[in-house]
Amino acid sequence: MTRFFARLLAAFAVLGAAPAMAQPVDTGHLVAELVARDQSIAPGATTYVALRQKIDKGWHTYWRNSGDSGEATRIAWTLPAGWTAGDIVWPAPTRQPTGPLMNYGYQGEVLLPVPVTAPADAKPGQSVTLKAAATFLVCEEICVPEDAVLTLSLPVVEGLAEPNPAWSGPIAKALSDAPTPAAFTSVFAKQGTTLALAITGQALKGADVSQAYFFPFDSTVIDHAKPQVIERGPDGLTLTLTPGYAFQEGDGPKAMAGVLSLGDKAYEISAATGAPPPGASGLGAPPSKAVGGGGGALGLPLAAAFAFLGGLILNLMPCVFPILAMKAASLAGHAHERRVAQGQGLAFLAGVLATFLALAVALIAVRAGGAAVGWGFQLQSPPVVAGLALLMLAVALNLSGVFEVGSSLQGVGTGLAGKRGMAGAFFTGALAVVVAAPCTAPFMAPALGWALTQSAPAAITVFLALGLGFAAPFALAAFVPGLLTRLPKPGPWMEGFKKLMAFPMYGAAAWLVWVLTIQAGNTALARIFAAAVVLALAAWLLGVAQHRRAQGGKPLALAGIGGALAVVAALAAVWPSYGEPQAASSAAAEGGKANVPYEAYSPEKLAAAQAAGKPVFVNFTAAWCVTCQVNEKVALTSQGVADAFKQTGAVYLKADWTLKDAVIEAELAKHGRAGVPLYLVYGAKGGEGVILPQILTEGLIVRALKDAQGR
Repeated sequence: MTRFFARLLAAFAVLGAAPAMAQPVDTGHLVAELVARDQSIAPGATTYVALRQKIDKGWHTYWRNSGDSGEATRIAWTLPAGWTAGDIVWPAPTRQPTGPLMNYGYQGEVLLPVPVTAPADAKPGQSVTLKAAATFLVCEEICVPEDAVLTLSLPVVEGLAEPNPAWSGPIAKALSDAPTPAAFTSVFAKQGTTLALAITGQALKGADVSQAYFFPFDSTVIDHAKPQVIERGPDGLTLTLTPGYAFQEGDGPKAMAGVLSLGDKAYEISAATGAPPPGASGLGAPPSKAVGGGGGALGLPLAAAFAFLGGLILNLMPCVFPILAMKAASLAGHAHERRVAQGQGLAFLAGVLATFLALAVALIAVRAGGAAVGWGFQLQSPPVVAGLALLMLAVALNLSGVFEVGSSLQGVGTGLAGKRGMAGAFFTGALAVVVAAPCTAPFMAPALGWALTQSAPAAITVFLALGLGFAAPFALAAFVPGLLTRLPKPGPWMEGFKKLMAFPMYGAAAWLVWVLTIQAGNTALARIFAAAVVLALAAWLLGVAQHRRAQGGKPLALAGIGGALAVVAALAAVWPSYGEPQAASSAAAEGGKANVPYEAYSPEKLAAAQAAGKPVFVNFTAAWCVTCQVNEKVALTSQGVADAFKQTGAVYLKADWTLKDAVIEAELAKHGRAGVPLYLVYGAKGGEGVILPQILTEGLIVRALKDAQGR
């Protein structure tokens, strides 16, 4: 009878003191709470209590080894006498690149399970309070230390515990997905300036190791920001790593432990020093891939070669079309003046290289400060976009003959005109880079992704190689007599040709105004139009003053007034700062031929779609990326693509980078990209996304979606 009443009392305790009574705590950039796998616990039994973190979008917390910076989440328990709490069961982390650093941690929602054991003499019918003081370092572009004191009531009962209906499933999944030791043989050896980590085992035979990555427990054994080169072998794989501080003195550590992540699976490994076994590598075959550090394992020579090829191809990308007009007009004007043409070719080359160098230095400096920026970052600023729109308008007005820059209207003073022509060619090169900045070309994306994770000299070398490739066609054309002689001789046609070439520049100005309205709303439209009218008046006044001067008259104060108005127009466009940005995700796709519904990208939506067993297409785009917009119109809004999305049930997520977004920046860096476009297709069965080419076609997307349906 006594035992019956004890059990009855315990049952009431379960009903009256369920662990769900714990209250979440908002620490500022995350919500934390304690959640239990079971609704109760028996004397002497063990359950799991998890620290749940629901992290704000764009922010992250850290793994047990935070990487190059950061601090791991800590839990200090206060438990009743006899109760014990074990170590955190850490889920496999994800890479969190920040500027030149590589950190390891979590975004979105994460559960950190901890085993909690009741003493054998715990009394059924009682309810105990578990108390945990948790400390977090939560980071976006800045890092904020936060903490929370959390409590959880847990009833003590006899017999088997009832699962917690809300949390038993998620905690069980967190435990099953957590890295566990596997029957692997792991050895490592320092080989010159690299570190070879070889892993072999039955589980790796035939496995997909293309996304393999090693997360060490010790933060000093490797350089986290450097890429990890994967070499596949018949029995496993070898990762080529860059040694860390631990190897700078003596022979280095004798053991190295951590987590081997294969994308959807993760294992704990412990490696000892030794020679890599033959089955861990491809016996001299080239490495299959490199991951980490935001770029591939290209090395400086290959990265520079890729950058040069990318620069060549960049001349063919849609975003550069407006500047081709200026190139063509300049080349045609001096085609039969060999020395002048060569001088302008070299001046154009100098302008391109100088501007690429300036962009590289600015980009490296901003990223070193911890900001999440990439290629084309300057066009994420509405004032910069507004200023460029006015600059394009001014160039167009100049080509239209409203006013002149670089020579008098009658072309007098050959020597002076020649010098000014050189300055004009330099300016054309600089402007070409500014216009091309929103685009990336084949070969260019991996090269820039690699460059932005390396030292400043290596990064600058890659950017200069990109500039050389970009400037090469125009600069070399000036030194090829056979090409120049094929062009028509100078004549009256040149004036009409120059004015015709103004219209692509008007188009570029209009496009930038469109981008500005997406970034800053419709109020920006009135402001930029007013500035454009003032600028046009300034250009006209300058033109009138130049006409009077050319005719021997007095320009009066028209030139000064025009210059002052030009300054007023520029200031009106870029200062004061614009208001709150507008949502840009849907505007970039308006006007397409077919409606393909999409949702704004987030890691949570991607994970939810994968969990539902659906293929996922992720479009990393921006309104200022002309290549992105061409792909939208040509391929992504075609009826065939719309039908393929319906037939496969694929989810379309759009990651719009028109404005700065740290989450999108991190995903781009994860895939070795420094800019957009980037297109990823995830299979219905999960795993990592497949990268599509930067120039899309309807057939390419349809095939990719159908393939994703079966994998």
